[in-house]
Amino acid sequence: MNENQVWFRFYEELNDFLPSAKRKTSFPYANKGNQSVKDAIEALGVPHVEVDMIIVNGKPVDFSYKLRNKDQISVYPVFESFDISKVSLLRAKPLRDTKFIMDVHLGRLSKYLRLCGFDTLFEHHLTDGEIIDQSLEEHRIILTRDKGLLKNKRVTHGYWIRSTKPDEQLREVLNKFDLKNGLHPFTRCLECNGILADVRKEEIIDKLLPKTKDFYSGFKKCQVCGKIYWEGSHYERMKSFIGSLIINNF
Repeated sequence: MNENQVWFRFYEELNDFLPSAKRKTSFPYANKGNQSVKDAIEALGVPHVEVDMIIVNGKPVDFSYKLRNKDQISVYPVFESFDISKVSLLRAKPLRDTKFIMDVHLGRLSKYLRLCGFDTLFEHHLTDGEIIDQSLEEHRIILTRDKGLLKNKRVTHGYWIRSTKPDEQLREVLNKFDLKNGLHPFTRCLECNGILADVRKEEIIDKLLPKTKDFYSGFKKCQVCGKIYWEGSHYERMKSFIGSLIINNF
């Protein structure tokens, strides 16, 4: 069986699962056979449920991606440590007030859209009827992978997502609704869609880990769920990802 070598780098709390020699650094991994990136991540000791984004050679992939010789792989946890207080907006203003509601199959896309600043509702428990009701009540566009949902005569605004890959889905939505000039990144909570606002460090000091207290001063807080955001060590890479994914692919 042929062996190929790839390189992994894990970020933030994912390092807790690794031996000290592999934490916060790039290290080689011997890929034996036709191994997926998910299998490799779990072989290294990191549960796949802890992973929220995988970047291979500068492009996002899903768990089914098959490792190739000399791949450079970055693995990220849930987006909870952006310092949105210092981010320059990519565009001045949205072109229009575009709001979305997603079906159960588009959870990752919902986070990407929130990351870009778009008002995006996503809840696992919503039925098709409830999605349509909320769409009509709040004037939201339904995004779905279910053609049948859009065939319901009550639906007034909706779009069937063609792609199965979240990064391609994001490009698809931005192109379809001409949103590439209306980005407002890092202004919404990735978990609940709430608006983020500046918060003084003194007001949240009891919620911060010791190192966060010592090294960071700019914070924002979700006005709905209370989640706190700040600058993590992977912030610059995430900003580069947004730039390359959104700006350079139109």
